[in-house]
Amino acid sequence: MRPFTYNALPGRIVFGAGRRSEIASEADALGLRRVMVVADENAKADADELVDLLDDRVVTRWHEVAQHVPTELADAARQAATDHEIDGIVTVGGGSTTGLGKAIALVRDAPIVAVPTTYAGSEMTPIYGLTGEHKETGRDLRVLPRAVVYDPELTVDLPVAVTTTSAFNAIAHSVEALYGPDANPITSLMAQDAIGVLTAALPRLNADPHDVDLRSDLLYGAYLAGAVLAAVGMALHHKVCHVLGGSFGLVHGDVNAVVLPHVVAYNAKGAPEAIDRVGSAMDVADPAAALFDLAAAVGAPVSLESLGMPHEGLDEAARRAVSETTFNPTTVDEPSIRRLLEAAWRGQRPWEQHKSSERTPTPKPEGERRHE
Repeated sequence: MRPFTYNALPGRIVFGAGRRSEIASEADALGLRRVMVVADENAKADADELVDLLDDRVVTRWHEVAQHVPTELADAARQAATDHEIDGIVTVGGGSTTGLGKAIALVRDAPIVAVPTTYAGSEMTPIYGLTGEHKETGRDLRVLPRAVVYDPELTVDLPVAVTTTSAFNAIAHSVEALYGPDANPITSLMAQDAIGVLTAALPRLNADPHDVDLRSDLLYGAYLAGAVLAAVGMALHHKVCHVLGGSFGLVHGDVNAVVLPHVVAYNAKGAPEAIDRVGSAMDVADPAAALFDLAAAVGAPVSLESLGMPHEGLDEAARRAVSETTFNPTTVDEPSIRRLLEAAWRGQRPWEQHKSSERTPTPKPEGERRHE
């Protein structure tokens, strides 16, 4: 057994169908008396139910949410939190909603109780992001939710198209956790379990997307994926996705579904044991091809072109992805990443050319802390 360090992050997990009914007791356990509820319009009905349960603990609500958390929106929400003198935040929704709650907590120093309704995993991490001219991310324990209520009943009506791409986001967290900068035996077990659960559950969506047991499996996998994302850190895949999303306005889950198979193929040479574990979790010999085929089978996007990514933006995306990638098990360079993006833009099945890349990892600069 090789030496390792594992920083287990603090937090309380409440998991199970119907457990949203316990939201008031979770707020009380944290001593919250002046709560701000953050939820977008898509989650309004769920938020209404939780507001009723929280009763007079709620002093204000916020409904304007945008992906990648624009700085102007964060500033407005922070001002509302200050005006109402909140002492806690309840977020109800997906990664963008959780992200806005984190932006508020970062300056308000108010604990978050997160109630996820997608599979983004942000609720398990101390990672936050804000987007001005470009998206910037950071880590701060003040934004790590103190309690997370996972209730699969809140996800049964999540549209299949959103379900598939959100789940691919979770799969991507788990894949990169197997070769991330702080990978260790504990997180690798969690990541491999998540990959197996998520990839086995997705094909069952077509039979009955409202099945609570199916939704429980997906939510469990997303929880594991978020937990390993928080502990291990990410590499090339998520840098590429953040560049594409933050600079070109693409939906994060959609980009994950398209890019992941190509990065898995690219990193097969530099992280063979990790990629073999992806294959073992899926019970396939070629996980890159299998992930591409899974995306196509469940109706997730497989090309950047279909997402509206301008072809003329690929050069800039490659340049920025390389410059912002501080760790990856396979060396990154602009020509290689440009070829990867071209294949992803065209929707090509991952090809063997990725696998000829060098094994030498891209090092993290001395003293630099990861922000991904």
